[in-house]
Amino acid sequence: MWAYNGVFYQIYPIGFCGAPVHNDGECVPRIRKLLDWSEYLGNLGVDSILLNPIFESDNHGYDTRDFKQIDCRLGTNEDFADVCKSLHKHGVKIVLDGVFNHVGRGFWAFKDVQEKKYDSPYKDWFHINFDGNNSYNDGFWYEGWEGHFELVKLNLHNPAVTDYLLECVKFWVDTFDIDGLRLDVAYSLDHHFMKRLRSYVQELKSDFVLIGEVLFGDYNLIVNDEMLHSCTNYECYKGIYSSFNSMNLFEIAHSLHRQFGADQWCIYRGKHLMTFVDNHDVTRLASILTNKKHIPLAYGLLLGMPGIPCLYYGSEWGETGEKAPDNDYALRPCFEEPKPNELTDYIRLLITVRQKSDAICNGSYRNVVIQNHQLVFERRSNDECVMIAINASDSPYTARHQDLNGNALDLLTEEKVTMNGSLELPAYSVQYLKVM
Repeated sequence: MWAYNGVFYQIYPIGFCGAPVHNDGECVPRIRKLLDWSEYLGNLGVDSILLNPIFESDNHGYDTRDFKQIDCRLGTNEDFADVCKSLHKHGVKIVLDGVFNHVGRGFWAFKDVQEKKYDSPYKDWFHINFDGNNSYNDGFWYEGWEGHFELVKLNLHNPAVTDYLLECVKFWVDTFDIDGLRLDVAYSLDHHFMKRLRSYVQELKSDFVLIGEVLFGDYNLIVNDEMLHSCTNYECYKGIYSSFNSMNLFEIAHSLHRQFGADQWCIYRGKHLMTFVDNHDVTRLASILTNKKHIPLAYGLLLGMPGIPCLYYGSEWGETGEKAPDNDYALRPCFEEPKPNELTDYIRLLITVRQKSDAICNGSYRNVVIQNHQLVFERRSNDECVMIAINASDSPYTARHQDLNGNALDLLTEEKVTMNGSLELPAYSVQYLKVM
């Protein structure tokens, strides 16, 4: 699967393109802004772009009105088809946000129910009780996602609903040539639906990737040969920033070993979970880290640990943004153009090194040295061994271990390193050491 060796770049299009927060009905080809970013993304080295909702919606994109029409605030289907062609030309695959758990109140089938009530042929597309009412006074009760009644929960047990959603996926592949889907709130989706989706998309494209949004719990329940290829690794997301803020790298070392280590009880060994340091739902890395000198180190850890790394637009040059109770758009800003800097160059280097290393992309994981401020771990494949060393301290440190032996090449600096049972770690440093 191509995604296992890839690096993703996530964009929230409605915010990124500077579209109105509420759908004003005016068609403006804002999505074509991505045409100006295609070369930048290709040069950054990312393999795939992950786009949050782009289809016609009431407001923020997760309240879909029409799965077959690009949101008018972003343009037309033809505009987006041009964007996809440009991204593919620059070697960037396209993964869309599949919002299949719920729709908006403006969804065409729900509006038919509002008009015809019990006589609507679409009444069984939702979880409805005509003996009740709701806060919008529709004259019937319906289930909203997690109590949010602007998000009408779909009945995925209804074959007509699943047939329609699969038809939409085929439409996206045929029209835009997309390469995969991120499944919104995958933890809420019916497992039978995900199995059918996996089987269906494999017939459309054998390498079509499915990545689920999952917060906590056992990721094995949906990441398996029958359902999804990957899911979001929120455990390690928390572990990364928390380890640096508390200066306790034991936390992330424990999570990585628990998930990917060699012990029999390690639960995700051999799987590729999607890793990240921020996204459209959480405070950006540059705002959440208390010591800004740890920002490059966090990316060094992210690009070196097991998983599929995903960068959030703007964070690769250190953009800030804090999650607010009623303002998600603080995390979803509009940037007129890329603003690359030294951090961007460093991340580009990490991506380049990662993509050339089978050990880093697919190898095993083993902790070698763990201290509060330092972590050295091994990534190993059949033909390659890479030691990744991180020193979060403001002082140099000498790591000592019997496995730190022999000659190595620092893949980030191309300098040769001789290890004789010890390794010198400069202050605030990351090393990717290929053992010779």
